[in-house]
Amino acid sequence: MLNAIGPIDGRYRGKTEELAPYFSESALIRYRLAVEVRYFIALCGIPLPELESVDDDSKQALIDRMNAFTIDDAHQVKEREKVTNHDVKAVEYQVKAWMEEVGLNDFSEFIHFGLTSQDINNTATPWMLKDGLNNVLMPLLDRLIALLKSQAEQWVEVPMLARTHGQPASPTRLGKEWRVFIERLDIQKKRIEEIPFSAKFGGATGNFNAHMVSYPEIDWPTFANGFVDSLGLQRSQTTTQIEHYDNMAALFQGLSRVHTILIDLCRDIWTYISMDYFKQKVVAGEVGSSAMPHKVNPIDFENAEGNLGLANALCRHLAADLPISRLQRDLTDSTVSRNIGLPFAYSVISMKSMIKGLDKLQLNKSKLADDLEANWAVVAEAIQNVLRRTGYPKPYEALKSLTRGNHRIEEEDIMRFIESLEVEEGIKSELKRIRPENYLGYP
Repeated sequence: MLNAIGPIDGRYRGKTEELAPYFSESALIRYRLAVEVRYFIALCGIPLPELESVDDDSKQALIDRMNAFTIDDAHQVKEREKVTNHDVKAVEYQVKAWMEEVGLNDFSEFIHFGLTSQDINNTATPWMLKDGLNNVLMPLLDRLIALLKSQAEQWVEVPMLARTHGQPASPTRLGKEWRVFIERLDIQKKRIEEIPFSAKFGGATGNFNAHMVSYPEIDWPTFANGFVDSLGLQRSQTTTQIEHYDNMAALFQGLSRVHTILIDLCRDIWTYISMDYFKQKVVAGEVGSSAMPHKVNPIDFENAEGNLGLANALCRHLAADLPISRLQRDLTDSTVSRNIGLPFAYSVISMKSMIKGLDKLQLNKSKLADDLEANWAVVAEAIQNVLRRTGYPKPYEALKSLTRGNHRIEEEDIMRFIESLEVEEGIKSELKRIRPENYLGYP
């Protein structure tokens, strides 16, 4: 790990290891092998006349061999690639070797029958992406949202001074401010879940040319639809040599919106910590500064923000680059698609940092109360609106004259102003009950 070029496989390997079964080179090989094997089994299911004699035991033996995939199999494929100089052809030869192992050598030429590399790549890649999203990233996002919901419930009645443009504004509740982010995340999560995982499966240029010329009596598009559907994917019906990646682009755009919301949350929490609204639990042995012993820095949110920015930069590039291909195919998608795990990794690192940071927050209620008490001017909005209701002349201007400026408004100033009003005593009593800590609106 100390020799790794990037932090994902170096410093942060412990945080990103769970993504390896979905986005590593070994994972790509395993998913490609699985597509090749499952395709052969599907051809047997038609059945093609030449495959009618393939018995169920032999098919199961091939599936079992595929399921027993190890890192040694990945190494074997890489060794074959040194000879072929073609990664998918090396996968094809590996499956043919397995065919020989399980006694299916006579049928090995139906491995990769009628296919081009992108039928394998553009099926393996969305399959990997779907599994990585559903098994790692979304559960982690659920965990983060659940923690925010727990804290929002815990702080549902905690009054807090709001700030608009950085200046004191109508008070709010801390729990409600957490719910803002929860709602945003819930909406974007739902939109991501609605995006299908699209695969391309249709031969060299998407027309099933080789399939149709070999077996014109078979409805190959219907066969391919069923095959791709069996993998939990959706086949794009009209393609070039490659999948057009529009849905994959939508996924990365959706993830980018989630990351942007999380950056917004990180910055707010960082600011609340700097305002002393939160203390942070001290971890024995940790050091906040090499020079200042007192420091407990909000590093979890700073680290998260930085990594979320990296995730978004990659998401934007993937979303912008993948859907573009010259004519029926160029190779830019090939090298770019190998990096789809990177934004996932930065996202995982970030969310784990945020969860760690959120768990360390300790609410400093006295500071929130002090800030409210120090900003009695914020009840001016309430007073002037009640006065509007009563028909009092120019209430906004009266309150502006009282509160605007560099002087601090105390409770006594507000009470004195209310007493000076030429309104009924009942209205004065109503106004006097308004305080910064109870002028909160709906919970």
